[in-house]
Amino acid sequence: MDDKLDENQMLEEIDQIIEKYITAGKILSKVREETAKQVTVGASLFEVARFSEDMIRELGGEPAFPINISCNEEAAHATPKKDDTQVFGEDMVKLDIGVHIDGYIADTAKTVDLSGNPELVEAAEAALEAAIKAIHAGINTAELGVIINDTITGFGYKPVANLTGHGLAQYMQHVPPSIPNIPIDKGVTLEVGQVVAIEPFATNGQGHVNEGASTEIYHIVGTRPIRAPAARALLKEIEAYQTLPFAKRWLNSKHLDFALLQLEKNGNISSYPVLKEENGALVSQAEHTVIVEEDGCTVTTR
Repeated sequence: MDDKLDENQMLEEIDQIIEKYITAGKILSKVREETAKQVTVGASLFEVARFSEDMIRELGGEPAFPINISCNEEAAHATPKKDDTQVFGEDMVKLDIGVHIDGYIADTAKTVDLSGNPELVEAAEAALEAAIKAIHAGINTAELGVIINDTITGFGYKPVANLTGHGLAQYMQHVPPSIPNIPIDKGVTLEVGQVVAIEPFATNGQGHVNEGASTEIYHIVGTRPIRAPAARALLKEIEAYQTLPFAKRWLNSKHLDFALLQLEKNGNISSYPVLKEENGALVSQAEHTVIVEEDGCTVTTR
């Protein structure tokens, strides 16, 4: 009898977790589409970020990470500063947005093209849809890499080789398995119940990104003691984000730059530098979160 009760309780808990993933995805689907409408020539990057993150909260979720608004050769990790004055020009704009409910994450990305290169956007979107169609329990991630690569190269572009999709777990934005965007020698087999983000990037550049000098996003990696009062106060403030990424513009602590530097030197936090293709290249991105099933998958962010 006790075993039966334990089993029923476990199944009920699993159902509750799945429901949180799905609820986060529904919120995120609305936020993605409404945020994309705000991206127009002359619009403020900061105001678009605020619009998106405020809408997440209004709909009952929390940002799983700061919205990434990456333009042109920027592929990921760009987000506005606190007093950012940038506006959109004729840019290729990637919106990468996350929502969590009690730490259970939905992650999605959409490219809004103001640059006049629709086929590059289509390449990433087509690769995403082809990968989603192929997903089921038992597929090897290496197969997904081939599908994504072949779809993007079929459009005459390159996948970004050193960016991947990824698993999701409670309060963990990036966990195994990696979902490659290129052919690899050995992948892993997807299993029923895994939650993964499929995330193709297409480029007319070299197909490889490097770290830029700019950093506006961080996450906690350790809670070791630190002596500087400003750093201690900041550590207390950012504990609310647990292991999820946070933006510098979200923080209110005094002597912020000094405190961030001290925490990074002390091993308490790590940064996410902006990732960029070569100058003059363009990058497009598409992403959905899926729950792997026996004969397919549920797309939570559709």
